[in-house]
Amino acid sequence: MAKAEWYDGKEGKAEHLVYLNSKAKELEKLECKEKTMIIRGAAGKKCPLGGRAKLNDNIYFVETGGDMTVTHKGIISNIIESEKMTPEESVNFIKKYEKQLNLSKDQYDRWAGKKFLAVYEISNLEKIIPFKYNRENNMDDWIITDDINKIKI
Repeated sequence: MAKAEWYDGKEGKAEHLVYLNSKAKELEKLECKEKTMIIRGAAGKKCPLGGRAKLNDNIYFVETGGDMTVTHKGIISNIIESEKMTPEESVNFIKKYEKQLNLSKDQYDRWAGKKFLAVYEISNLEKIIPFKYNRENNMDDWIITDDINKIKI
């Protein structure tokens, strides 16, 4: 799957395919509203998605460790991206959204201390007709495309 250069600086909507942690029951928590946000982080020089996720973009979900079947869809209804942070600031950022994120201990340990963090609020979560997609060599846990149909099998 090609990188998402097509989206750099583009107006309009994108569609996102995002992996949720099955061990932490992220999808289940989103479904029963025990969780309303997902998080991504980066240890490098910029925010995780670099502003490529936008309000009202469609977001599709697949669980880690599964058979690559996409089962749910939602809408990104809020985005909060951090500036570069110290480890302490990173921990405080997570604590600020602790209730909405409802992270497992492993997830907390994964994200706390990252230089950059972003949280994405998910609305209108719904089950969809399941479909599989072509992962090819892409090992990212967040895939951005202009049309989800392009990666369906």
